[in-house]
Amino acid sequence: ARQARQARESLLKTLLAQRRLPEHGWDEPTLKLALAELAALDSNTFVGNAGVGEREGRVICPLVAARHFGLAHGIGRSGDIAEAQPKAAGSSLIYALTNALAADALRRAGGAGVSECVTLPLATGMSVTLTLLALRQLRPNARHVLWPRIDQKSCLKAVSAAGLTPVPIENLLDGDELRTDLDALAAKLSEIGADDVLCVLTTTSCFAPRGVDKLLDVARLCAEQGVPHLCNNAYGVQCDRCMKAIASASRHGRLDCFIQSTD
Repeated sequence: ARQARQARESLLKTLLAQRRLPEHGWDEPTLKLALAELAALDSNTFVGNAGVGEREGRVICPLVAARHFGLAHGIGRSGDIAEAQPKAAGSSLIYALTNALAADALRRAGGAGVSECVTLPLATGMSVTLTLLALRQLRPNARHVLWPRIDQKSCLKAVSAAGLTPVPIENLLDGDELRTDLDALAAKLSEIGADDVLCVLTTTSCFAPRGVDKLLDVARLCAEQGVPHLCNNAYGVQCDRCMKAIASASRHGRLDCFIQSTD
């Protein structure tokens, strides 16, 4: 019995040490044991503890507590989702591990240049908004987002929600696809001025006949002009062509960040 438990605990120790997806999936008892061990690190699950502070996790319904393995604190601290929460060491560790495994999954899918990953409990559009707001901290005077057009409302809403001005760039017919008009993009960037452009927002996967943006060419233009480059790769992770385009843009030009849906 001791050896059986140690074998399962060894899998968790290896996962925490390597922070990479295991080569073989875990069975359900191992998953439950790992979650129970990590949940036990949160202060609301301490034996004999009766927390009364503002951030104490309390769950009235046993069914809800069981569903979440006793995890009740949440993650982050003082507005920083990635900062460790002292009262929730287990939850903080789970979140850090989630980011590490997501980054490993993206690298295995072809994103060789992925250095860091932040998993957000948000839909893709709102994640784009938060990324744009983060860029505004670096470029407070820039108000325009150059956006090779896609016929999808979420991108426009994401830019507007960040208090920015979207500047759609019409595409060119390339064979049977609509792809980036690099000349029009460069002309608009010159017209507005690089200092007033927050970023160029490109797209990989979209509805036909919209093709993958010319990420490498855009990345080189952004590197030359000193303008950030953000890519919406919402559903592109399953497409080898999309991931290769992202890797090439990151390696040979400027690609600051790409947004990826987890579904």
